[in-house]
Amino acid sequence: MSEQFTALSEKHISFIQQQAIFFVGTAADGGLVNVSPKGMDSFRVISPTKIIWLNLTGSGNETAAHLLENARMTVMFCSFDKQPLILRLYGSAKAIHPRDAKWDEARSYFPEHVGTRQFFELDLSLVQTSCGYAVPLFDTKKERPTLQKWAKNKGQRGIEDYWKENNLRSLNDKETNIF
Repeated sequence: MSEQFTALSEKHISFIQQQAIFFVGTAADGGLVNVSPKGMDSFRVISPTKIIWLNLTGSGNETAAHLLENARMTVMFCSFDKQPLILRLYGSAKAIHPRDAKWDEARSYFPEHVGTRQFFELDLSLVQTSCGYAVPLFDTKKERPTLQKWAKNKGQRGIEDYWKENNLRSLNDKETNIF
């Protein structure tokens, strides 16, 4: 029921573009495994073997901390509509921060957001599809405006203060390298 590919096909890319949510999984060498849901207009296919996603400010910064120890990342899309499908992207990832040479290029792929914390670039080593027959049907109503409103109210300085208070270390007390 599953198929494996070395790169994204046009069919895979089309499927990705239709999804309202994706999930990111990472793990450091020890400690907790993190799986995070992501939404909004925050995912881009750069090439058949490279993707990038915009990481907005959140309550934690687990992905960044994990990648400092272990670059493995899995991104999963799953269809919640009539045609069942799960698409997983496996590979090696790195964070891109404002201090990095690739920042401006990464930022050019996305709309401006006050809460932009970093970007994550994933070089794909495996693309896998599976049936998704047991995934329930759901309807997407709309995007939540809450995060964008929160970030705008805080402003850039307030966001950076929030990072200092909440995003410097992971749940396992590991550095996130945000600054």
